[in-house]
Amino acid sequence: MALDDMDIKILRQLQADATKPVAEIGKEVGLSTTPCWRRIQKLDESGVVLRRVALLDPAKVNTAVNVFVSIKTDQHSIAWLEKFHAAVNDFPEVVEFYRMSGEVDYLMRVVVPDIAAYDAFYKRLIARVEIAKVSSAFAMEQIKYTTELPLGFVLKSAD
Repeated sequence: MALDDMDIKILRQLQADATKPVAEIGKEVGLSTTPCWRRIQKLDESGVVLRRVALLDPAKVNTAVNVFVSIKTDQHSIAWLEKFHAAVNDFPEVVEFYRMSGEVDYLMRVVVPDIAAYDAFYKRLIARVEIAKVSSAFAMEQIKYTTELPLGFVLKSAD
């Protein structure tokens, strides 16, 4: 789906607050309710909008400790890969999980209440999958956090 300036304006509104009524979004972007609603429906149907969620305060749900876990493996078979991916997907503490290029094979962001909870997570993980090297870094302070994707690149990719 090719996005235009109006779609981008709508997406900015949705990223900032997906609970905003369509009429209010339309007013913000300069559309009446029905055309705005149709555009939002197209963004949903085309998969541009994956889902709408509530963002929670980590401290209030006891998950304020962020641990960035770098994993190196000496296993590069499909069977190991599938076993590892399945194991990681079973852990709700893992909120982000990436296969990387370079020195590290995988990078995860794990959220827990404290170091003891991370240690328990780590022990459950290594009980399920053989890993060559694990390095954990605890975030001391969150400087920036957003779920809003930058939309300035959308129109540039269409050029």
